[in-house]
Amino acid sequence: MLLTSAELEALVRGNCGTPHSLLGMHPLGDGTGVVGRALVPGAVTVDMVPVHDRRAPVIALGRIGDTDVFEGVSREVRRVHAYDLRVTWAGGGETRGRDPYSFWPTVGETDLHGFNEGNHRRLYEVLGAQLRELDGVHGTAFAVWAPNARRVSVVGDFNGWDGRRHVMRALGASGVWEIFVPGVGAGALYQFELVEAGGAVRVKTDPMGFGFEVAPKHAAVVCDTRRGGWGDDAWMRRRREGNLLRGPMSIYEVHLGSWRKKGRGESLGYREAAGPLVDYVRRMGFTHVEFLPLAEHAYYPSWGYQVTGFYAPTSRYGTASDLQFLVETLHDAGIGVLVDWVPAHFPRDDWALARFDGTALYEHEDPRQGAHQDWGTLIFNFERHEVRNFLVANALCWCDRFHVDGLRVDAVASMLYLDYSRKEGEWVPNKHGGRENLGAVEFLRHFNHVVHTEHPGVATIAEESTAWPMVSRPPWLGGLGFSLKWNMGWMHDTLGYFRRDPVHRKYHQNDLTFAMLYHHQENFVLPLSHDEVVHGKGSLRRRMPGDDWQGFANLRALLAYQWLFPGKKLLFMGGELGQGTEWDENGEVAWHLLEQGPYHAGLQRLVADLNALYRRETALHRGDYRPDGFWWIDCADHANSVLTFARHDAETGRHVVVIMNLTPNPRHGYRVGLPMAGHWKELLNTNAAVYGGSDMGNPLGVRSEEFPAQNQGQSGLFTLPPLSVSVFAPS
Repeated sequence: MLLTSAELEALVRGNCGTPHSLLGMHPLGDGTGVVGRALVPGAVTVDMVPVHDRRAPVIALGRIGDTDVFEGVSREVRRVHAYDLRVTWAGGGETRGRDPYSFWPTVGETDLHGFNEGNHRRLYEVLGAQLRELDGVHGTAFAVWAPNARRVSVVGDFNGWDGRRHVMRALGASGVWEIFVPGVGAGALYQFELVEAGGAVRVKTDPMGFGFEVAPKHAAVVCDTRRGGWGDDAWMRRRREGNLLRGPMSIYEVHLGSWRKKGRGESLGYREAAGPLVDYVRRMGFTHVEFLPLAEHAYYPSWGYQVTGFYAPTSRYGTASDLQFLVETLHDAGIGVLVDWVPAHFPRDDWALARFDGTALYEHEDPRQGAHQDWGTLIFNFERHEVRNFLVANALCWCDRFHVDGLRVDAVASMLYLDYSRKEGEWVPNKHGGRENLGAVEFLRHFNHVVHTEHPGVATIAEESTAWPMVSRPPWLGGLGFSLKWNMGWMHDTLGYFRRDPVHRKYHQNDLTFAMLYHHQENFVLPLSHDEVVHGKGSLRRRMPGDDWQGFANLRALLAYQWLFPGKKLLFMGGELGQGTEWDENGEVAWHLLEQGPYHAGLQRLVADLNALYRRETALHRGDYRPDGFWWIDCADHANSVLTFARHDAETGRHVVVIMNLTPNPRHGYRVGLPMAGHWKELLNTNAAVYGGSDMGNPLGVRSEEFPAQNQGQSGLFTLPPLSVSVFAPS
């Protein structure tokens, strides 16, 4: 035996951090030959058989004592060469294949340096399970970051889940462990077995796994998420050349598992959903679909917000290829694709990221920094370079591999504040003594910069519920760099107003006008999202006061106000039907309601018509974030609960006037100031019979008079239907 007793013990116990230095073929120290070693549990005989040089001798390896380590010396072979291991097994049979310990590392110094600095933008091409061909041999290169582990092995269905078979090598001080396993191809199941510093053994799922078994199983699946032959080049070109802020954006928010069911309550898969979803969204006129998180998550009731596989589309609905098909189908129909992305926190599952190598690797050790109070999850340590790199590269992966058009970042407020949802003494101030999470701030700025640089035209959208300044302003101005920000204040104020009995609304009209006092501080999205129709809040319909007639009239007015007010639009599925029940992730949208009377189908038609009007009338979207794109004509008629405002496209000079009567009382001969003379055509009236209303309105339009009113040079007399929104433009 040429091994020392300590080296042999390290191999046998699985504690060797550099197995490639002992196993495989190596030159003898005196240059007179080579020594070969292999660790093959269950083997009877092991030989090293030359691959390229047929004249080279076979090296027979002998068992060392009663271990599974085999060693042999050849004085005839003077240099290391490629070889196969030929193994006869105790259970019978013989196998032959290349030795994993005969290959050079598959991760280079440049990759390791970039990762440790936090700047490797294509990390998903390096770590994880990469299908490779080395020296004509097909296999999989496994690499994982676990700097505090004593030993890391890849285990899977290809080695009997035996941690002794494929012990990985530590690549210097990088914290990365690596091995190339010949013969392992797509579809193989694997995990990592780690020995902690204290000696405990734990099995973990790959943080960068590209596919997973269907929950509740959680082994990673070797797969290649690269897709050749994307057919959406024209879409991607238009996206790069477009102007996100000046174009229309109306978003249909979807939880794929509960949008539509197959028989027996089974959800549609990615491919199965492509056809009906595209048909529906196109018919309704939405510009984008936003999916609740599609990354792998073990706990279905988390709706995807407790991610266990950041780099893998959830296998509940199919494969990565199936999701790519869905995205391409949506793009072919001219529909953008947004996904919810969750860098704020991750769950405590002991097989996932939590204490990955036995230490607080991705999270903080101190629970005052690392434990999320509200959701029982763990908070990423944004101060650590490798953690930031893991997350930023993940965002790029979704843009690169899946062609998503935007990332809506969940729970940004919880990232920004160290004292978020914490009492005094439950949080640790930053180095300046403040409550701002400086690491999270820098991470978000870096994330936005990199995404916008690498993928021009991709939107980044913040769900940020506080008054943090300049969320949607560039980092070089001191902002966080998001494209857009959800206007949570508008949502709360608007829903609070509309749920009031109309008799009390005159005392709360400021709830509708307040949003314009801060509108130009950010690029806002107006959201009526999934969060507003769960946890006892009631559906949008059930939050509207009055009987069915009044309730649906209020809901039509609410949605019209959302579509006509400055800002991009977002509506959660089911809201367009006036669904009466809260959202249930185990159910589906109540499609049957469309066959029950005029109200549900009428509301659905209104949303389709609002989308068509919004996309057609440039005044309703080009000036969303321009001071001259909106002004109140009159917002002071509290007594009658009437509000009027103008939308304007400065390029074309086009005007649109919106009149809201938010009481059940019709008003005849109501004078409204108009920004220009002429005949004003009624473009839309939420009280129309086709929407379920009484059909009162101004079907012939209104001719302006040279009678100044409400700071406008012209005015006209209008009929205001009850609980309605009416839209006019010069004909």
